[in-house]
Amino acid sequence: MVKKRVLIIDDEYEIRKIIASFLTSKKGGYDAVQAAGLDEALDLAVKQPFDHILSDIYLGPEDDPDAETGLDFLRKAKAAGVEANFIMMSGKADTDLAMQCIHNGAADYIHKPIIADQLFFVLKRAEEQARLKKENQILRSAVDERYSFRNIIARSPAMNRIFDVIEKVKDYKTTVLITGESGTGKELVAKALHFNSIRKNAPFIPVNCGGIPENLLESEFFGHVKGAFTDAVRSKKGLFEEANGGTLFLDELGDLPLTLQVKLLRVLQEEEIRPVGDTRTIKVDVRIVAATAINLEKAVQEGRFREDLYYRINVLSISIPPLRERKEDIHLLVDHFLKKYNKRLGIDVQGVSPEAMHLLLEYQWPGNVRELENLMERAMVLSDGKIIKADDLPPSINNSISKESVDGLVGLDAANLSIKKASKVLEKELIKRALRRTGGNKTQACHLLEISLPALLYKMKEYGLMAAA
Repeated sequence: MVKKRVLIIDDEYEIRKIIASFLTSKKGGYDAVQAAGLDEALDLAVKQPFDHILSDIYLGPEDDPDAETGLDFLRKAKAAGVEANFIMMSGKADTDLAMQCIHNGAADYIHKPIIADQLFFVLKRAEEQARLKKENQILRSAVDERYSFRNIIARSPAMNRIFDVIEKVKDYKTTVLITGESGTGKELVAKALHFNSIRKNAPFIPVNCGGIPENLLESEFFGHVKGAFTDAVRSKKGLFEEANGGTLFLDELGDLPLTLQVKLLRVLQEEEIRPVGDTRTIKVDVRIVAATAINLEKAVQEGRFREDLYYRINVLSISIPPLRERKEDIHLLVDHFLKKYNKRLGIDVQGVSPEAMHLLLEYQWPGNVRELENLMERAMVLSDGKIIKADDLPPSINNSISKESVDGLVGLDAANLSIKKASKVLEKELIKRALRRTGGNKTQACHLLEISLPALLYKMKEYGLMAAA
């Protein structure tokens, strides 16, 4: 096991010797390097890696006002890019100077005379803080990567337009209403808005408005004080207070009872909440992102949703198209789920057969992306080989395309059994469908058809499709 290295800086040899003996003892288990002055210490710190740098604050004659201090060393070392846990030592109870060291990047401060157990405690605490900081950076990086909207699995024009909207509005406090069928990825878009914004280091609090009992909704949203009701044995923060400085994602907003809709409208207007049973109000800075799968305009007309709240929530709307309207994303999603579940399940499914992919492309996907993901996981588990075949797909997919629909796609005459003629009819029809799905974008159509651009242009000219494109 590699020993951690400590640089000891003190102008008194005996003190350096005692500290070094503590560190290199069996109980310590560190490597120790000594330096008597700041110039020597800075040279060592820049040229060699150290886990800890233990520096006296007062070096040299105390009556010399021009003498450099450990604080000077700390600033110079930080400016030179030295990465280590800086721990300052002093025989004086100088709280102000200690605080200056902490503000300038020191991990801790320790008083002389140095006691071994106290020294080891300070070092271990600094190591734990450094470990947690590193883990937090890794986790934050993973979160940023996971919810970066550039990594939402899509290349369709409709989704690219949504990416553009996210980019434009991500840093504004503007309330956003995300609409779309169940399974289209509304929460993922909400997270992309939050984790790409200036609020990304603050909380993202999701809440399913239809998943909380109505009698608990007000307490969940706004919190309560002890004794506010029978079961309120202690005070509790509400979701608005938990999300302060960040984003509150209200999923299934249409399920919110009318009684709470009134109070939500007030919070949005006044930017303050009142916990249940409390007389005081609390200011909150929360961005609201809401989502719904129902038609809120219709709900307003039917009296199930307040008109004033609808207009207050619907400041900026993002409508996510269903998967059946952006089938050019299916290839990408299939590849993504193959990688995801190969890793998660420890298997090695390498692809999907042309017949199975044809079924996936023609299916209408009432459950949208969520349904496709569940189907891919099931098919990968049940597949006997490395390629998912049509037989590995559930009956709902296999039975969704009848013989009549296939014949209609190809444009076959029942009396015409020529493979050559049928192939040309099929090829022309597939090119037309690819161009329709990509809005006439020939480069994207090439990806769908899996042919080169010159080949596509040649075939379009051959089939008289240039004018149509």
